Amino acid sequence: MIKVGVTGAIGSGKTTFCKMLEELGAAVFYADDEAKRLMVEDVDLRKALEQAFGQETYLSDGSLNKPHLIKEAFQKGNVEKLNSIVHPAVRKEFERFAKKAANSGYKLVVKEAALLLNYGRPDELDLVIIIKSGQNSRVQRVVNRDKVSEQAVLERNAKQPDFDKLTHLADYIIENNGTIEELRDRADDIFEKIN
Repeated sequence: MIKVGVTGAIGSGKTTFCKMLEELGAAVFYADDEAKRLMVEDVDLRKALEQAFGQETYLSDGSLNKPHLIKEAFQKGNVEKLNSIVHPAVRKEFERFAKKAANSGYKLVVKEAALLLNYGRPDELDLVIIIKSGQNSRVQRVVNRDKVSEQAVLERNAKQPDFDKLTHLADYIIENNGTIEELRDRADDIFEKIN
């Protein structure tokens, strides 16, 4: 079984690309979605987050108090602290996911994650793909998708890694500045090459 990481800046099309790989027969682990789920469902992770950021991290109904966590982590400069708590739990969950996928006969497992290369190239992955797209295209995609202002997208973008400086860590760079059909062709090519 081959494990592939897919990353890229906000709005680059990495999730769309991964959905295409999924349609072709890959098992895809969406790390950001899993992180959100684990932050609510994983008892140990909940305890660690409450210790680090206070009881207000969770609302009375057990859901995550996002405004509080955003303030504590992003506005107070504790993003690294948040990542150091959440990322190990997500990594463990990916290992479980990959094992289960292998047992189910999948030959390709994909980990989609925005912060995949923050600490270098992950040892558990065989290949890394970066999806790149021009800033204007990316901003417009996110404005349309999330119904937010361009300024909000640019602020989120500023907090992400500079993927131009991380290309040396990737096996494939996919430019996504064209049509959805062109991206699908790239997904087909990559899927064939990897398999």
